[in-house]
Amino acid sequence: VFKEHRLSAWSVVLLGIGIAITGIFTSFGGLLTTTFIMSVGFHFFETTNKSLTVQYFNITESPVVFARLRGYGALANIAVGFIIWVLSFILPYMHIFLILGLFIGVSGIGMLFTDPIKQEIPHQHKKLVFKKKYWLFYVLNFLAGTRRQIFTVFAIFLLVDRYNLGLRIVTGIYVINYALTYLLNPQISRALNKYGERIVLSLESASLIVLFLGYAFIDNVWIVVGLFILDSIFFNFSIGLNTYLQKTADPEDLGSSTAVGFTINHISAVIIPVFGGVLWMLNWRLPFLIGTAFAMLSLFFTQMITTGYHKKRNFIFREPT
Repeated sequence: VFKEHRLSAWSVVLLGIGIAITGIFTSFGGLLTTTFIMSVGFHFFETTNKSLTVQYFNITESPVVFARLRGYGALANIAVGFIIWVLSFILPYMHIFLILGLFIGVSGIGMLFTDPIKQEIPHQHKKLVFKKKYWLFYVLNFLAGTRRQIFTVFAIFLLVDRYNLGLRIVTGIYVINYALTYLLNPQISRALNKYGERIVLSLESASLIVLFLGYAFIDNVWIVVGLFILDSIFFNFSIGLNTYLQKTADPEDLGSSTAVGFTINHISAVIIPVFGGVLWMLNWRLPFLIGTAFAMLSLFFTQMITTGYHKKRNFIFREPT
């Protein structure tokens, strides 16, 4: 059995392997295989990444760490996108995939030689554990998954399919999104520490109601682009789900419960694109109206968050180094 930090490192190696061989196996079956390998590596890493963060950092540090990870990821998206653009002029795609995959795989191997274990961390369950007392965390994760699909699938499809935005404009929008993610995530982490998860996640859900209705009924393309950029900003508020779990779960449940929440989040990720795609063919507004209903549900359940943490004023906040 791997220790969790080593499983995280091996997941990065697996992700790198999947990327490296993508340019080699270009048939439909080959792409299915390489995509599956990449997906396994990515999703194992995402789960262990969240789990290790809430285990290794305290309740004031973890929002800052989650925000930094989001910010660094956004910068990496911009940098790697630029590198791929430059390499596309001088190398075939097969070599680009190979270079990027090798870089990621070697990075994962390097992680295998680090040992961040803290002896005082409670022993974690080795199996997925469902507990009734975490029901609200499960529900909010499912609703967050539906919200994620509206943003990552249907909002961008709206810009491309209905408003005919081209590759350059869409790329520019994503660069703006990533830049704002890097700049604003520190403020999101401070808001979580100052006001607590209920207020921050309530702001996200309330904003989504307005944004999704805007997608459905506003016909001006540039206003819709503005809504998409705002949607991207509020997407980062979801780090509050993990910090909420950290403040309410038993220490030995953090690893397992994080994995359960991530799994539940992806149940909706499987259902919503198919269901929403059928609705889109009937009327393109329907997925956003359904998304509005889910946002209302999320706002309702968010009011049940009671950590009591945001009422405390006597804690000492120290940003992790």
